[in-house]
Order: sequence, then C-alpha cells, then structure tokens
Amino acid sequence: MRNSKLCDILLILCATILSSRVAKAANKKVDFKVHCDNTTMMVKLKTSGDIKNIYLENLQHYPEPDCHPKKLKGHSTFKLPLDEMYWCGGMAILNTINGKRTFIYHIIVEKQDNSTEKLSAQCVVPGQKLKIHKRAVLPAGFQEQEFENLDIESVENKAPEPVLNVGVRQGDRRINGELNVNPGSQLTMEINLDPVSAPIYGLLVSYMQVSDTKNLEETIVYNGCSVDPFLFENFNTLDGDALNAKFRAFKFPDSNYVQFKGTVNVCLDKCRGVECSNNQIGYGRKRREIRKMMNDPNKVFEITLSTFIKIDQN
Repeated sequence: MRNSKLCDILLILCATILSSRVAKAANKKVDFKVHCDNTTMMVKLKTSGDIKNIYLENLQHYPEPDCHPKKLKGHSTFKLPLDEMYWCGGMAILNTINGKRTFIYHIIVEKQDNSTEKLSAQCVVPGQKLKIHKRAVLPAGFQEQEFENLDIESVENKAPEPVLNVGVRQGDRRINGELNVNPGSQLTMEINLDPVSAPIYGLLVSYMQVSDTKNLEETIVYNGCSVDPFLFENFNTLDGDALNAKFRAFKFPDSNYVQFKGTVNVCLDKCRGVECSNNQIGYGRKRREIRKMMNDPNKVFEITLSTFIKIDQN
C-alpha cells in the first residue's frame, strides 16, 4: 500500500517537472543575430524542435525564393535587401533631422504548440555628423554680460523612433497576409503608430502605389490625396495617430498577390492635413488643383513601407 502511494507521488512529481520544462521551452525566446552591410541584412536564427515554421510577416506562401530563409540543421538564415526594401515587405525609417536610416523586417516564428513570436530585425545607418559652424569674430573690447544666482535646470530627453503597424481588416477581423474573398469585398487599410510613439507623433500618407509584384502598378495616393476614391477611399483620422481607408478587394489578371507600397510622414504632435476635395482637410483626399505638397515644419520622420495581401477568388 505504501509502495503504491509512493509511486503515485513520484508520478505526480515527474508530471509536474515535465510540464514545467515544456512550459519553459514554449516560452523561450528565439535567439537571432543580425549582420548588416551597405545593401543587405543577414538574419540568422537558431532553430530547435519546438519551431514549426519561420517566414516574413504576410509572406508565408509568397512565391519569391529570396524572401524565404535558407534552412540548415540548427539554424535558418534570411538574406534581405536594404536597397530594395519593397521586394520583401521591409520598412525604412528616415530621420529627416540627422539623416539616420533604420531598416526593419518583421519575422514570424510559428511553434509546435501553435503559438507565434514576432521578431523585429533592424539595421541602422547613421546620418552625416552634425556640422558646427565657426562663430563670427567678436568686435574688440566685447564683454559678455554676467548674471549671478541663476537657477538653471538642465533637462535632456529623447523622443522614441516611431514604429508603424500596417494591416488590412475585413470587418472585425485583422487579415494575416492571406485572404479568401471575391474581388469587390469591402476591406479597410489601417496604419497606426506603436503605443509609445502615439502620444508624441502624428501621421500622413503622402504617397501610395499598388502593384501585382511583377509589371503592373497604379498610384492610388499622390501628394497626400487619393487619386481615385472609387478604387481606394480617403485616408481618415480622428486623432492623427491612426489612419484608415476603405477599399474594395481587387486583383490583377496574372497574380493573386497585391502589394501596397507607400510613404508616410511622421510629424511632431500632428501632421498638417492636405486640403483636398470638397475643401476638406484630409490625410489622403483628392483635390486636382494641388500640384505639390507643402512642406510640413513638424515632419521629423519619413517612412517607406510595403505590405502584401493574397486574394484567392472563391
């Protein structure tokens, strides 16, 4: 009887230890390293038995081999372009003040327990060093006024670099790259800032183009205004931190993939809207008289990005 109880206790302990180890393995973060040169980002990920699949965000079944990792025993390696960020859905952030560029690719890791982990691989290219101009020679006998008992407090802080989240929604469901709908179905494109950046910056889409990823392409937003609201409606915003535009699903004749390529202005507080049709201030509306977009003094970043959706006709 005692031996039976002892065996039961040992079995419970073994099950608890095994369950704990499985949980730790499931929660273990994927280890990866990034190497950058002038034109390429190399991302090397360690793989183990708990990893089921690795792919770029929204490109799990995309047929371009260069956008998929080379898989060897124990690791998978991406070789991604920096000079052609659109090719595999990358994002480039230009700091318009100091010229620094940050290149980002998002990688999805699927695990055997059906959980996923999103990795952000980055390369940073510093801008030109700040040029300090020599001060003019002061006149002979110049004496600077002296002040006493000044209570000066020095405050230094840095605003975060913005990160954009771009996606397409069908009703209440966010689409993860692939969509099984008929052309004409109502969709919404969403572009929003990350929670840290949202209280500091605002957005405006200055340019957007759609492509079949091959030879066909069409401009849908130009100089901040929609070119054809019937094809792609106006970008709207309530607070400047998130933009959305309604459009109907469409596909090109020789491709199920539709690629959106865009340029987004990021401004301190809020971007100045563009006066478009019906004299409305918008963030992607058309007014034919507008030839050139006015410079926004609040603009601090310019982000180029691309995203893909796959439309399989029923």
